[in-house]
Amino acid sequence: MSNIPEKNQPNLDKVIGYAKQVLSNDCTGHGFDHVNRVAKLSQTIIDEDHLTVDAFVVQVAAYLHDTVDDKVVTDVAQAQREVNACLLTAGASAFQIDHIFTIIDNLSFSKELLQGAEVDTLEGIIVRDADRLDALGAIGIMRTSYFGGSHQHPLHLPDLAPKDFTDHADYRKGTTVINHFYEKLFLLPGKMHTAYARKEAMRRMAFMEAFLKEFYAEWDV
Repeated sequence: MSNIPEKNQPNLDKVIGYAKQVLSNDCTGHGFDHVNRVAKLSQTIIDEDHLTVDAFVVQVAAYLHDTVDDKVVTDVAQAQREVNACLLTAGASAFQIDHIFTIIDNLSFSKELLQGAEVDTLEGIIVRDADRLDALGAIGIMRTSYFGGSHQHPLHLPDLAPKDFTDHADYRKGTTVINHFYEKLFLLPGKMHTAYARKEAMRRMAFMEAFLKEFYAEWDV
């Protein structure tokens, strides 16, 4: 039980309300439903792996990680200022705010792939694993299709091989919806760090492989 007086406890509801306001109209697969699942998956990882962490930092990083992502917002610096204001209003400590920003600024697959960004705290590892789990399985298939459609990516071009990206702008352009499975999604299970996430990622990947087998069979009729 915390010794902090109840009135001084950070207010997670304020953070959730802010995330809902920013992400409710997202049309790229990174909306409030996504961050809400990431928050729930983060808690599942904590419970299943019996981890001791700052639960507020985990939940806030889960809810806010896409509110400062250039996939979703056009002015990242302004979004960061607004998030900082939200955290101050919610009563987060200076240490917690710094920790949360360290996580959300280094969470994305593209930053790790192209810039070597890394999260090095258990709280960050949990949120990153949860975020990547939500890119896999049936939800991952739907989110990939939704994102590709919103950016006018072709569904499938059999003669276009998946790419190894070395440039952020090129990565953002993407290739095709199906190629994204190989360019990112199927790389994720090998990048999980928590025991629950590794197991769940393999289960979801198996579903995706079965889906692709059926997809190719139907494509080639």
